[in-house]
Amino acid sequence: MSETKLKLEYGDYQTPADLAIDACRVLERVGIWPKSLVEPTCGVGGFLKSGVEKFLDLEVVRGFEINGRYVDAARQALGCVTTKADTSVEYADFFHTDWAAVVNKLPEPILFLGNPPWVTNAALGSIGGDNLPTKSNFQGHVGLDAITGKGNFDISEYMLIRLSEALQGKNATLAMLCKTAVARKIMAYCWKRGLEMGDCHIFPIDAMRAFGVSVEACLFIGSFNGRGKDRSCLIHKDFSVSEAATGHMGYRDGILISDVDKYERWNFLRGRSRYTWRSGVKHDCAKVMEFTEVDGKLVNGLGESVDFEEAFLYTLLKSSAVAGSMRGGKRKVLVTQKNVGDDTSLIARVAPNTWSYLLAHANLLDKRASIIYRKRPRFCVFGVGEYSFAPWKVVISGFYKKLGFRVVGPDDGRPVMLDDTAYFLSCSSESEARLCADLLNSDEAGGLLSSLIFWDSKRPITVEVLSHISLEKLARHLGREDELLAVTNQADPPCSAQAELFAMSS
Repeated sequence: MSETKLKLEYGDYQTPADLAIDACRVLERVGIWPKSLVEPTCGVGGFLKSGVEKFLDLEVVRGFEINGRYVDAARQALGCVTTKADTSVEYADFFHTDWAAVVNKLPEPILFLGNPPWVTNAALGSIGGDNLPTKSNFQGHVGLDAITGKGNFDISEYMLIRLSEALQGKNATLAMLCKTAVARKIMAYCWKRGLEMGDCHIFPIDAMRAFGVSVEACLFIGSFNGRGKDRSCLIHKDFSVSEAATGHMGYRDGILISDVDKYERWNFLRGRSRYTWRSGVKHDCAKVMEFTEVDGKLVNGLGESVDFEEAFLYTLLKSSAVAGSMRGGKRKVLVTQKNVGDDTSLIARVAPNTWSYLLAHANLLDKRASIIYRKRPRFCVFGVGEYSFAPWKVVISGFYKKLGFRVVGPDDGRPVMLDDTAYFLSCSSESEARLCADLLNSDEAGGLLSSLIFWDSKRPITVEVLSHISLEKLARHLGREDELLAVTNQADPPCSAQAELFAMSS
């Protein structure tokens, strides 16, 4: 196996000595004085060496590593340090180690310190790597989430969850270098399941300087010592713990909160709504399904000029256009169904040229890798329903780091489609769409939504986040309840669905 592949498979980013030393200093300053030190993926032993030098009361030091060469290097590193502790470095596979049994043999307080692999299960799968846990839906996703994007996870996420479970009921601390998103997932996993994890801290690190990777990363500290049971985490500016924390995230009402103070001010706007947030069309074959206008002709992603019926052709707004000016070259997209599961073979009768085009590119469409297309009608798409064809929409991009809701109306009398990285509410009239956009662009809505958004995430704005806000409660708070009832044409019947929602949100 090549060195590059080995590095990728084992997430082999050795911790720089200065970073390991600084991390131990931070732990000392927040009050961590262990008797046992464990590095579960110790590499060449950088953290073991720094930990032994910093924590003078250590009685037991244990390193575990799957790379035999690194086991020897870590033993040599420990051999250079004078300590009274019982030290050892063992060859071990993390995924086949009984961590609860390891923990039970250690004197408390215990410190698990390290730098687990920075690689995802999907990345390992792409190179045929087998340094993976046994396949299981350990995050508990359901439906499509269990088989699509949310089924992908960082290997370190799995590892830290397993260690968190093994440390329950112990006087112990988990301190790991990891992606900041992974740190949040670990806390959310524990808090959602009622597992102990408190006295949490996130100290940002410069991952580019330390490891040559462009990602938000941190030293994450979480304790299992009975302290800090408020399910909160302090966010620090840097490794200087003398300064006040710059942020305060936590777990409230069953959800992870990016700004606890802001959430507590605006959470009264949460609740059910008659409006449902949707994502745009998902087709996974832009070269065939998307088109641009060039000199008055449609050209696909393969550079081919195409000419077929307009019955299944719609104007497309990409997420970048939603967040930007929404001007520029017009794009089109083929939408082969009005509802997921529709029989696509009917296209042959309604639009024979379109069907011929699809058949001519079947070699690409039939190779779409996602499991969601299996046992589905040929040339199917996802993210479609009656809502997709609403004439008016309130839209927002999921990728861009700002809150800004915009109104999109029909183009040439036909509904406009969004791609699957943009989100929208469907509306039946322009007045309804403009009112909803006004409500969502208010400072009050921004206060609640920004308290739920982690802006360093790859896709900070999601349907899950957007669905927490109740437009009915928001309209009532802003004195626009009657306007919202009027534009939805449900002001009169007292028992209408809309009236019931307003009643339930009182």
